[in-house]
This record gives sequence, C-alpha cells and structure tokens, in this order.
Amino acid sequence: MRVIFMGTPEFSVPVLEALVRAGHDIAAVYTQPPRPAGRGKKDRPTPVHARAAEMGLDVRHPLNFWAEADRADFAALNADVAVVVAYGLILPQAVLDAPVHGCLNIHASLLPRWRGAAPIHRAIMTGDAVTGICIMQMEAGLDTGPVLLREEVQISALETTGQLHDRLSVMGAALICDALERLEMLVPQPQTHAGVTYAAKIDKAEARIDWSRGADEIDRQIRGLSPFPGAWTEIAGQRVKLLASRLAEGQGAPGEVLDDALTIACATGAVQLLRLQRAGRAAQDGPEFLRGMSVAPGMIMGEG
Repeated sequence: MRVIFMGTPEFSVPVLEALVRAGHDIAAVYTQPPRPAGRGKKDRPTPVHARAAEMGLDVRHPLNFWAEADRADFAALNADVAVVVAYGLILPQAVLDAPVHGCLNIHASLLPRWRGAAPIHRAIMTGDAVTGICIMQMEAGLDTGPVLLREEVQISALETTGQLHDRLSVMGAALICDALERLEMLVPQPQTHAGVTYAAKIDKAEARIDWSRGADEIDRQIRGLSPFPGAWTEIAGQRVKLLASRLAEGQGAPGEVLDDALTIACATGAVQLLRLQRAGRAAQDGPEFLRGMSVAPGMIMGEG
C-alpha cells in the first residue's frame, strides 16, 4: 500500500522499519521538528527523522497542520492510508480524511483503558496485570476511534516502563502489518463507554519517592517511571534515581535501610532496589552501586 508514516520517538522506529520490510511504499515520513538537545543545545532530529533519513525516505516536519499549504501537501501524497504512532500532534479532520482508508493509530494500551499520552507508564504505576496494543481508526476525539485489531500481553512483576515499551513497540509493528494486509476485511469495533481511563502525561513532580507509602505503590512507581523521568530519593544528601526494584520482606521505619542489599522499609512492607543512578554517573546494579557509595543498615532514605 502507499503509506504515510507519522511518528516521533524510539517507540515508532520499529514500526517504520517493519512497514518498509513488508514492501509498503512510504510516500512520506512526518515527525516532530528537530529541537535543541544535549549540552550544546544544538538542534537534534527525532529518532524517526534520523532513521528515515538513513533509509532515504522523504521526511517532513510541519509545526502543525494549521496552514492550508501543509494540509494540501499531505493530501497531494495520494496515500492509501496513514499509520500514526506516537506522533505528538493533533491531526485536523482534513488530514484524518485525506488517505483513502484514513489514519490508523497504534496505541499502547487495551482501549478504552488508558487513552492519552502515557499509557505504558500508567499501566505499570497502577498495577495492571495486562496491557497490549490496539490498531485504531483515528477520529477527532482523543483515542476514541473504533478498534480494528488488538493483542494482549502480560506485565511481569519486575517489568519497567522501558522494558514494556520495547516489547509493545515490536508487537505494534507486527500488528499494523497484519492490519494493512487484511484491511478491507477487518470490521472496526466501536469502543465501549465502560472502563474509560486517561493516561495523563507524566509530571516530574510524581517522581520523588514518599517512603511513607506502601511497598506495592513504591515498587510500581519506581518501575513505572524507569527510565524516564526516573523515580528518585536522597541518600546521604545526594539525589539518586531508582530504576529497578522488587518487593521484599522486612519492616522498619519508612525509608530505613534494612540490610546490606538495599532493602528499604516502606509504610507497609519493603522494596529491594536493584538498579540506581547517581547524578552525573551511569546507571548501576545494586552491588556495583554499593561499591561506590556506603549505604549502611539504619540509614534513612529521603533525608537531605
């Protein structure tokens, strides 16, 4: 099929690669404009832009589709379908209607649960046992369109957002290729009104650990915010990101270090910290971290 691809972050890259491997004609790739990044604050292309350029594809990055010229350029591509995955712009109706089969979105949740910006983070932080991918026919509402295909996946007890992100990206790539192959045979299923939840964008204010909460909640917070923005606490006055954890046995004062293996007491229960990162340092597994920083039993996490 003649496909317009619209995506921006790393999550979208495997989808673009899969569409090319499947033999689809990529009419153009739309992504967010390059933005300042890094210490030098030089403009950096998005991951999709970089990969599309390597593949010799036509890359476009309008700031929005308010300009009639941008909408006209999109329509002039005469695409069969547009595939949208984590693009980052709201598409006007004229764009949604331009391809013959409209715009299909790859959404990383089991709709109508977790519509919105951060479905993977929210699924882990809330303690969902399953999540998945939906291929959705886009309409004007926020992730409200009918679903063409869906696939479920279990969320493991140790899984971080980064790990689940990678699994769902690969799953989405396979599922969209399946959807395009069978597009004219698929029957869109309207979303139910029951069970609608919204995955609000992650606020950095959510990242600080409050050790007076229960171990279940803190463990989900650590895994759900890993690798970005990264849950954090203070250890001996230093701010440290906590990037992986698991539930552990033990009890003590909230934030108390219980042993030499980074088991930390919560209001109820305890968590063991498995991967940590000091400011300006690389992330380290627990044993390696302890070789560079003394964390003795009886210390209290979160104290400045």
